[in-house]
Amino acid sequence: MPNPLDAAAVRAWCGLALEALGRERERIDAINVYPVADGDTGTNLYLTLESAARAVEAAFDGHASAGTAPGLADAIGAMAHGALIGARGNSGTIVAQLLRGMTEVLAADAAPTDAGRAAEALRRALRRAAASTYEAVAHPVEGTVLTVATAAADAAERAAGTGGAAEVARAAHEGARSALRATPGQLAVLGRAGVVDAGGCGLVALLGALADALSGETSVTPVAVRADAPLPEAAGCEAATRAAADGCHNPDGPAFEVIYLLEAGDDAVARLRTRLDGLGDSLVVVGGDGLWNVHVHVDDAGAAVEAGIEAGRPYRIRITHFGGAGRVREPEMAARAVVAVVPGAGLAGLCSEVGATPVAVRPGEPPASGELVQAIRQAHAREVMLLPNDPELRHTAAAAAEQARTEGVRVALIPTRSAVQGIAALAVHEPGRSFDEDVVAMTSAAGATRYAELAVAERQSWTMAGVCQAGDVLGLIDGDVAVIGSDLTVTATTVLDRMLSAGGEMVTLVLGAQAPPSLAERLERHVHERHLAVDTVVYDGGQHGAPLLIGVE
Repeated sequence: MPNPLDAAAVRAWCGLALEALGRERERIDAINVYPVADGDTGTNLYLTLESAARAVEAAFDGHASAGTAPGLADAIGAMAHGALIGARGNSGTIVAQLLRGMTEVLAADAAPTDAGRAAEALRRALRRAAASTYEAVAHPVEGTVLTVATAAADAAERAAGTGGAAEVARAAHEGARSALRATPGQLAVLGRAGVVDAGGCGLVALLGALADALSGETSVTPVAVRADAPLPEAAGCEAATRAAADGCHNPDGPAFEVIYLLEAGDDAVARLRTRLDGLGDSLVVVGGDGLWNVHVHVDDAGAAVEAGIEAGRPYRIRITHFGGAGRVREPEMAARAVVAVVPGAGLAGLCSEVGATPVAVRPGEPPASGELVQAIRQAHAREVMLLPNDPELRHTAAAAAEQARTEGVRVALIPTRSAVQGIAALAVHEPGRSFDEDVVAMTSAAGATRYAELAVAERQSWTMAGVCQAGDVLGLIDGDVAVIGSDLTVTATTVLDRMLSAGGEMVTLVLGAQAPPSLAERLERHVHERHLAVDTVVYDGGQHGAPLLIGVE
């Protein structure tokens, strides 16, 4: 018996989609030859849907705790948001946009209980989904997941008047399957490899799961990965992988895949698209309402991240080297240096010990771009990593980096927003490897470090955590006030517990000049007792203003 198009159907869709992509993951990975033959499309799609499914379950749990039930708009919105924040790779990012497109329609028609109305809503949602994917991709290419999405929407429209949402979903699935079989004749790289589009395969699996969720009938027919028939399980995967390696390697392609979430306005994102389009290819920017997922293939990973910094607030930055799929690079032999802005004498000494050039600042006295340019000059290196370690310095640091480049210095701006992210970046710095690889490692280490600080309120004010009074201890996590307390140690342990609730392996504590002597010992003991297998390291930062900085990796 068909199921209604409601929140329960979305939840079932997520579960079935994960099962389907779990079955197909390796086969999809094996035929991944476009846009880069890196063999991870199936895995990326699975991880994207896994994030979507977690978000839907969280929505159900949240409503259950409040004694309510989620509506269709809640469920599909959670699915789209989960996919957006967890999107992996080119195809995962496109699927996230496809789900967002569906949400735009289904959230507006939140209770299509009538069969005809539900069918019409789903048809419009699939059409909007297909259109939105083309809007997200800088240079759409036919014979890809975009073509398959359009064919699914066309087939759904042809199913008008034939039944309810289940029939529309089944028609869309069949239309997608037919389009997928034709992709080798539309995209030459697929024809040479003798395989269909890997991203299209994932979309067919996703639409099949939707049809099963709405019809109540589960099918496990494998997705055809060749134009004529499914490849044999082992031999087919090996054949496709050999074809990818022999016929699809592009030695002149970009060397890095850069992905990050970005908080920014529409105008800033429009400028970002233009800049990133000039830096590389495979550009996909999806999202809206201030939150975006950015995906691009580039040679200069640092420049791609820096472009995000200029547009807004990038985070969850992931940089992947394509290895054999990218340009072959000669080892960088020029002298290299790191310039880091630090808030206290203790951290300045730490930077000097590891060979970095520190720029020590005091609260309320941020450095000007000229000071940073001078520090870059004093480093006497042709290649420099610049660590601003403060979100308020992003524009200042970008200006300094641009000025230094005009003087012939190759500068990479590492997007560190706190001194503890700078410490994490310095910990993986290796002058012996290539400049680009060092930038990737340092950027990844910084992006994987959540940061917090404790401060004392100077006056009464409104915060994200409520109203604080002068003298209150404020716990800021990732820049926002999350905890208001009266005791420094108690507030610090609360902040630590919140940060570690999301996982972590290493806690970094940087003590300020006014920190009580016993603070570090008490916090270390708390971490060891409450969070097994989490290590701690303590530094005497000597900074003024913030009695404690916290980093969690």
